[in-house]
Amino acid sequence: MDDVARTAGVSRAAVSKVIRDAYGVSDAMRERVTAAIADLGYRPRVAARAMRGSSRTVGVQLPRVDNSFFARILVGVFDHLEGTGYQTILAPMTHAANGKAALESLVDRQVDGIIAVAPAVNQTWLEQLGLRVPLVQIGQHDDPEHYDVVTGDDEEGARLVMTHLFDHGHRRIAHFTVDQRALSDPPADPHLARTRVYDAMMKKRGYSVDTRAIPLTEDAAYAETLALLALPEPPTALFAGHDELALGALRASAEHGLGPDRFSVVGYDDVPIASHPLIGLTTIDQFGEKMGFLAASLVLERISGRTRPVHRQTDPVLRARRSSATASAVAAR
Repeated sequence: MDDVARTAGVSRAAVSKVIRDAYGVSDAMRERVTAAIADLGYRPRVAARAMRGSSRTVGVQLPRVDNSFFARILVGVFDHLEGTGYQTILAPMTHAANGKAALESLVDRQVDGIIAVAPAVNQTWLEQLGLRVPLVQIGQHDDPEHYDVVTGDDEEGARLVMTHLFDHGHRRIAHFTVDQRALSDPPADPHLARTRVYDAMMKKRGYSVDTRAIPLTEDAAYAETLALLALPEPPTALFAGHDELALGALRASAEHGLGPDRFSVVGYDDVPIASHPLIGLTTIDQFGEKMGFLAASLVLERISGRTRPVHRQTDPVLRARRSSATASAVAAR
């Protein structure tokens, strides 16, 4: 910092203000200091900045790094933080039950705020975390006092799926959802909200419910779909609680030579590959980029001092594509 100050012809305190984006820095001073930093290749030490009260970093906890929907959320986070001076640190969960470890690792790195994506951690624990660091949680339907929440309207999304399938003449509809053993706080999980709507709408019409809790992997969905299609009276449609499950189901139905009139598949999340013309997955778009953008905005507000809890929700839209169709007479029988 002394070298930068000498090169820019300003005080060391002025360099510190520019680096911290503090109030009261003129445009001319900022330009001189920024030019000196570029010329000298200066990089502030994050650890040293954290000791002075701010690391200028936001931590993002992810359940998985190979999930395309979580990538959509990250794009939204990056878009909002661009130009703010904040950088991101990612902390993926190595398995479904270690959300606490991933979040604590971010606290240990003295991040200024945390965005927790589907952390599989109960609200009581998150409330304690929210007292220690500015926190925004994405996905779980919590009602917190000390952190913010961004969710999709999972009940409305499930209603859109079921109405779509009913309108296309489907009556035998199966549903894939998350294995509850992977959840620490089931009532708040978005997958269970979707399952509740599926159950209620099927029962209201007098149709048989077939809900199957499986691991959230394409291979698990593929194997379970093969089992469904081997039944004496297989379902004519599947509501998959996640696009990865839907893709596994499509693989199994393709191997059986079944078109969407014999076995329709609808997913959830609208991952990028869903719109590929060779796949054409009907699915629910809950706008992952918008969720990430909102979460980044909220966490910066909390870093700036807001303490009142805020809940933001995105409105789902059904993207109807070729994987769902009107049930054929043969399939209906």
